[in-house]
Amino acid sequence: MPKAIVLGAGMVGSVVAGDLAEDDDFDVAIADVRRDALARAAARASRRVRTIEADLADPAAVARTITPFDIVLGALPGSIGFQTLRAVIEAGKDCCDISFMPEDALELDELAKAKGARAVVDCGVAPGLSNMIAGYATAELDVCERIEIYVGGLPREPRWPFHYKAAFSPADVLEEYTRPARLVEDGKLVVREALSEPEPIDFPGVGTLEAFNTDGLRSLIRTLDVPFMKEKTLRYPGHAELMRAFRETGFFSREAVTIGDTKVRPLDVTSALMFPKWTYAEGEEDLTVMRIVVEGRKNGIACRHIWDLLDYYDRQTNTTSMSRTTAFPCAIVARLIAAGELDRPGVIAPERIGQTPKLFQRMLVELDARGIRIEFRREQL
Repeated sequence: MPKAIVLGAGMVGSVVAGDLAEDDDFDVAIADVRRDALARAAARASRRVRTIEADLADPAAVARTITPFDIVLGALPGSIGFQTLRAVIEAGKDCCDISFMPEDALELDELAKAKGARAVVDCGVAPGLSNMIAGYATAELDVCERIEIYVGGLPREPRWPFHYKAAFSPADVLEEYTRPARLVEDGKLVVREALSEPEPIDFPGVGTLEAFNTDGLRSLIRTLDVPFMKEKTLRYPGHAELMRAFRETGFFSREAVTIGDTKVRPLDVTSALMFPKWTYAEGEEDLTVMRIVVEGRKNGIACRHIWDLLDYYDRQTNTTSMSRTTAFPCAIVARLIAAGELDRPGVIAPERIGQTPKLFQRMLVELDARGIRIEFRREQL
């Protein structure tokens, strides 16, 4: 029986642990420094999940904690994602990670190969499932010319002033709003400001949303030879303009300023004031919306493939949609790793799973069984 440990008992990590615990083939534990988060994660699982209190910001503590386990699932904030991934790989452990780390995880590929570890990274909804769909689409088309990814996690009922709440690490959300966005245009890498080039997107069942540039292509820039690619985040109209005003005023700055006799980082003050207002109340409902548009040619005919996902808060289990859509791909891929379906050591980008049709179809079947459905349509251009 494989022994699995989930690092991070937040909204996503607790769902990962609970999903794995449903499988008789897994012995599951979850680790975090927060006792209250561990207690909530254990209570969420329908079957027993062991809890381990550990300071996962310390790579040495990570190494000690994962020693007895066969597979590691990372669900930590992006700020410590890379150092944690390195510690896991150095220990020679297989892993599946969702951390939105600013570093390039593919830089650890040679280390993973040397250690014989299989590490699937960016394995959430986007990046993650979006990459798998992009990889599958490029494998299906004879020529792929354009990939556009639009994705967002939103409160089902937007409320003033932000019209937004964070269903995952709020610090990672602010990272999306400040990290320069990389796009591919005419085969060349270009960099734009985050929150730039807003455009309206109509989505059935939700209405008109606003899409803006964020750095979500990640590994797709290196792994797919597609001349035009972009990823945009979806929010209710008006949110991006407000966030741009905050950023340009300096509220997201990490540079300390002196106020009287005190030095403070504006980002720390902003986080202390904003994050409580971005936190979902118990039972408050969210939704996840994603559209992936792929254009190219099949059998000499120009075509467009469109994949739509619309998922809502699960009232039966009191689980946010963003937690579900992020956690389930990670847990499903962990099962693939444990079953030996991914037998090549190294750092594996999720689009590689999409480029293997049987694995991608398995993902869709498993997601459907969990109530997450993706609609597909094909258009001739």
